[in-house]
Amino acid sequence: MLITTGMFLGVLIIPQLSNAQKIAQKATSITVLGTSPLHDWEMKGSAGTFSGIVSGNSVTNINFSVPAKTLKAEQGKTMEKKAYDALKADKVPTITFTATSINLGKSNAAGKLSIAGITKNASFPVSIVKKGNSYLIDATETINLSDFGMERPGFMGIRTGDVVTVKVNVVAE
Repeated sequence: MLITTGMFLGVLIIPQLSNAQKIAQKATSITVLGTSPLHDWEMKGSAGTFSGIVSGNSVTNINFSVPAKTLKAEQGKTMEKKAYDALKADKVPTITFTATSINLGKSNAAGKLSIAGITKNASFPVSIVKKGNSYLIDATETINLSDFGMERPGFMGIRTGDVVTVKVNVVAE
């Protein structure tokens, strides 16, 4: 029995572990798109961090985080301050997404999304494509600010819409 168990571990398990490849971001792009009665708005960032382990046809142990105050608004500092207040960035400085496993190709990412101190189950479409030594990861999802206990940013009584679209692009190696 001991020999059979050893052969099982040696033949099946250990080679799979040795083929696992840790990956981390080389480049990240985050875009948040929103609306208001006056004009649409957008914030962009590139300071996100990503890590995971590629094994077979999936990426496991996925961790993605974005420091909230690295998102910058084309509309300037006033919009940024209002967004950071809504994100509760002084108390909870990081937005995170974690997942156990996501398949390569077009798939669905199911995991935990934490924004403004609230963690929720999240599921959204994602594409992970291997290109040379890199993995190109693209995801887009709409999020309701109110689902994460966030008040819609506003100015002079005019508030943004509750729904924002988040686009994430990661190049990982």
